[in-house]
Amino acid sequence: MLIYLSEYLTRFYSGFNVFGYLTLRAILSALTALALSFALGPYVIQRLSARRVGQQIRQLGPQSHLPKAGTPTMGGALILLAIIVSTLLWANLSNRFVWIVLGVTVAFGIIGFIDDYRKLVLGSSNGLAPSKKFFWQSVVGFAAAVVLYVTAENPAVERALLIPYLPGLMIPLSVFVYVPLTYLVIVGTSNAVNLTDGLDGLAIMPAVLIGSALGVFAYAAGNTVFSAYLGIPYVSGSGEMLVFCAALAGAGLGFLWFNTYPAQVFMGDIGALALGAALGLVAVVVRQELVLLIMGGVFVVETVSVIIQVASYKMTGRRIFRMAPLHHHFELKGWAEPKVIVRFWIITVILVLVGLASLKIR
Repeated sequence: MLIYLSEYLTRFYSGFNVFGYLTLRAILSALTALALSFALGPYVIQRLSARRVGQQIRQLGPQSHLPKAGTPTMGGALILLAIIVSTLLWANLSNRFVWIVLGVTVAFGIIGFIDDYRKLVLGSSNGLAPSKKFFWQSVVGFAAAVVLYVTAENPAVERALLIPYLPGLMIPLSVFVYVPLTYLVIVGTSNAVNLTDGLDGLAIMPAVLIGSALGVFAYAAGNTVFSAYLGIPYVSGSGEMLVFCAALAGAGLGFLWFNTYPAQVFMGDIGALALGAALGLVAVVVRQELVLLIMGGVFVVETVSVIIQVASYKMTGRRIFRMAPLHHHFELKGWAEPKVIVRFWIITVILVLVGLASLKIR
């Protein structure tokens, strides 16, 4: 939005041209989201506490979690607000990717909000029925996949799967492969982040790190010079995803200020589902689905641990882990919560660096 104001003001003073630079707008987007999170965080926590929108703790979980009962939840609304406002202020609103990503993020946030509201406010034990939650996630995920496929300006690039670490290797995808794959990336990442969001700050920091890395990919993929130099496909307009990713990183860091151990607020499904969907969709836009799989290794392992646990129990009646998702397994083995969190963060840093290395290893 402000890019248009700066273009108008440039008529009177050429110095306003600086706001046309993508990198500056990304920095300002991150700072705006961070400032909004810091400014509104205490108010949001106070309002959630006043309305008694508190976390419910399962008796079967780690006993160390019992004191967390009643901690304000649905703080993900703060993250979404900061991301939306910052993106609208600093992104180029004529860019189709901006609206697609914002639309999907908001849609998944609404699904998460309904689930949280039913559980925490209305007292429903299950919240939004899993079948209904999955149905609406699927509707949004498929819709986004179809829109991206139909609006592709360069089908040879935007409808192909990029294989990282191998120069120039891209596999063309038909509509019958592209749409389901994009759907799986969006919905799968959304649910993976949601499963990981079980400890203070465990999910938000990896989301910030991965979002920041995807911002780097977006900047490179949206720049003809850098994409040619790095040997990655040029995706027209994808550079604006840097502004969105910067907003996500700023909002996430601002939320972490209140979510770090011991947490003053939890993000809830409204935040986790939306952040996961946003990361998945940005990865699709910049053609880095497989790199996302690497960088989001913590999310992947957490999800796989749940699948293995459920499958093992149903088939053999035995559990592989003491508790799933995996972070609870380590807690029940005696790891202190901060140790689990920080070690998962460290693993994510390593995986993000491995993912970023794909920019040069080709």
